[in-house]
Amino acid sequence: MPTPGPGRITNVASTPPTPAASSGGSSTAGVAELSYEQSRDELIRVVNELEQGSSTLEQSLALWERGEALARRCEEWLIGAKARLDAARSAAAPRSDALPDSAS
Repeated sequence: MPTPGPGRITNVASTPPTPAASSGGSSTAGVAELSYEQSRDELIRVVNELEQGSSTLEQSLALWERGEALARRCEEWLIGAKARLDAARSAAAPRSDALPDSAS
């Protein structure tokens, strides 16, 4: 991963997703520190576990809350990546007012 330069966004989220009040934060603990790939992979695992249907209601609710937090984290990363791409495209786009006059 390249080192951050001036003006480069390195941390997409300034604040972690807020867990549901009833969860006590345990099912969403540590989500804010996860990379996009870690969040995505864990979200896939959570969805697979929920789809199996073998968890208790309480376990399913905790998994669902964790999945929601992981999905928000993935979305934060994707929004940040889009912002970085947009900024890079804007910086690379030629500006008509910055071109030298080649007529003389």
